[in-house]
Amino acid sequence: MTLAAAVLDALKSRGWMATAAESCTGGMVMAALTDVPGSSAVVDRGFVTYTNAAKQQMLGVSAATLNAHGAVSEEVAREMAAGALRHSDAQVAVAITGIAGPGGSEHKPEGRVCFAIATETTPPVSETVEFGPLGRDKVRSAAAEKALTLLQIAANTA
Repeated sequence: MTLAAAVLDALKSRGWMATAAESCTGGMVMAALTDVPGSSAVVDRGFVTYTNAAKQQMLGVSAATLNAHGAVSEEVAREMAAGALRHSDAQVAVAITGIAGPGGSEHKPEGRVCFAIATETTPPVSETVEFGPLGRDKVRSAAAEKALTLLQIAANTA
């Protein structure tokens, strides 16, 4: 069984719908979930919010948060997850924002990805993973896999 299929099973067992707010993964989480037959029973919608404007318009991320912390931050990831829940019919949301590469900076290096997970009864919880300069494709794939794992954990423990 694939990770995406396991996530769908966990969501189905809880009777939950899921949503994702994705930046650097550009929809890879939702693509993985919807590749599995029967996903429409638990996948509500996805938000690809690559720009700061999209994060603000579609998810309600605060300009002040973006200005203070930058798009690649746990603060923004938490606001993305909360906004995805508010703007969907889902009970669980995952958010991903990061620097897939190439590039980055001393303060925000390539491979840094911030995640948040939220449910309708729990506030967003965030974490940062330093995947390192693996290359754009590998960082994005690793980030999507991590996001799916967070969804699975939330569905199994919330």
